[in-house]
Amino acid sequence: MTRVVDVDVVVIGGGQAGLATGYYLRRQNLAFAILDAQPSPGGAWQHTWDSLHLFSPAAYSSLPGRLMPAQAGAEYPDAHHVVQYLTAYEERYALPVQRPVQVKAVRRDGERLRVETDAGAWSARAVVSATGTWWRPFLPAVPGRETFTGRQLHTVQYRNPAQFSGRRVIVVGGGNSGAQIAADLAPHTDLTWVTQRPARFLADDIDGRALFDAATARRRELDSGNPDTGGVASLGDIVAVTPVRAARDAGLLKAQPMFARLTESGAEWADGSRVEAAAVIWCTGFRPALSHLAPLGLRGEHGHIPTHGTRAVDEPRLHLLGYGDWTGPASATLIGVGRPARDAVREIAALLR
Repeated sequence: MTRVVDVDVVVIGGGQAGLATGYYLRRQNLAFAILDAQPSPGGAWQHTWDSLHLFSPAAYSSLPGRLMPAQAGAEYPDAHHVVQYLTAYEERYALPVQRPVQVKAVRRDGERLRVETDAGAWSARAVVSATGTWWRPFLPAVPGRETFTGRQLHTVQYRNPAQFSGRRVIVVGGGNSGAQIAADLAPHTDLTWVTQRPARFLADDIDGRALFDAATARRRELDSGNPDTGGVASLGDIVAVTPVRAARDAGLLKAQPMFARLTESGAEWADGSRVEAAAVIWCTGFRPALSHLAPLGLRGEHGHIPTHGTRAVDEPRLHLLGYGDWTGPASATLIGVGRPARDAVREIAALLR
C-alpha cells in the first residue's frame, strides 16, 4: 500500500524559493514538508557553468533571516558559494527537506491536495510549487537544427571552455547567460555570438541591487493600475559583470544578427553568408517546470497558470513561487524571493485557519 503522509503544506522544490517558503512556514508553526528532486542541497546552483558569479554582493543576495556571508576575494560570490550558503541555511532553520523525491503529480482529493511522488504520497491542505525553470530548457525551432552534425548543447549543459579550446563555436542568445558564456569562450575559441536583436548592455554601475529595485517598482505600478514602467527590461538585457565587461572592452564580444538556418557544418544567414562551427550553444532561456501540476488543469496562455500574486486563480490551495515576475517581482532571484514567499505563506496560513 502506498504510504500517505498528512501535512498542512507541501513545498515542491528545495532550491532558494522552497527554502524561503520553508522559513516562513516554520514561523507560522505549520506542519510542512519540502520535497526536493535533487540528491543534495543547493538547487539549480549545483549545475551552473564554472565561471558563473552573482550580479550582487553577498549581503544583497540573501534569503530571509540570514545574510549570505561574503566570499573571500570576491565582491560577487560564485555559484559554489551560493550552494554552501543554501546548505547552511537549510541546516540553520532545520527545514524538513526530503530528498531525493521526484514529484509526479498533484491532484485534487476532496478538501485536500494529493502530491504523488516516487517515494509515496503526501496529503496537504495547501501546496507551494517552487520547481523553477532550470529543468525545462527552451530550444527554438530553427530550420536545420536536426541536420547540423556538430555538437549542440543548452546553457544547462555548458561548464567551461576547455572542451572547445581552439574550435569554432556559435553562441546563441542575447541575455545574461549568452553574454557570460560568450565572454567565457571568447579568449579560447573562434567565437561567433548571435542575438535576436542588438545586444543591450546595462550601464557598468548597475548590478542586482538596481535590478531588484526596478522589478519591485514595476510591480508596484502595475498593481496600482498605473502605466508599465518597463522594469528591468527598460534598462537593458545584459549586466556588465567583470568578465563580460572585459571581453566587451577588448572587442571580443561583437554580436551578429540571428542566422536564418543551420547547415550540416555551421550556420547560414539570409544574405547567404556562412560560418562553420564545431558546436552551437543555445542560451535561449527556459520555461516553467510545471508538468506535475497538469492534473489540476490550470494552464493558461503561454503555458502559465493564471495567478493573483502567487496564488493560482482557479485553485486557491496552490501557490507558485520563483518562476519569474508573474509570481512575484524578482521572485526567481535570491534577493527577490523572500517577499513573495512571505506573502504566500501569510495567505496560506489565513486559508488554513
